[in-house]
Amino acid sequence: MSSYYFAIVGATDNPIYETELIPSSRSSAFMDAHRQRDDHKHLNQFIIHAALDVVEEFQWSTNAMYLKSIDRFNEFFVSCFVTAGNVKFMLLHDQKSEDSIKQFFNEVYELYVKVLMNPFYEKNTTITNSSFDNRIKLISRRFL
Repeated sequence: MSSYYFAIVGATDNPIYETELIPSSRSSAFMDAHRQRDDHKHLNQFIIHAALDVVEEFQWSTNAMYLKSIDRFNEFFVSCFVTAGNVKFMLLHDQKSEDSIKQFFNEVYELYVKVLMNPFYEKNTTITNSSFDNRIKLISRRFL
């Protein structure tokens, strides 16, 4: 069963948003694995944070916003998408599927731009909107 952890990291390397993306099937084996992932939430955060140094190396050597899989930790891969405002979308995953991850990032980027257009949202602050969270999970079900 694949697992995904998604985080948006602000331009000043502060966490803006994070979520565990749960696949749509809900078998008991999956729920046991989900409980284990709850225990490893801090590990997921650490892996994403450690990959930020690699992102900085990659982002200056390419013009692409989607940096693909940039780092690896044991069986996990870290993929990244960097916006024009230097906000980083980081996805921790255990299966490589570059095309679907790229589509996921593009849809999330469109959603993030809509958040930025909200006059009540202050750039680089935590996104707490439940509608944003629900839409991220909907996008993940479509592409991941």
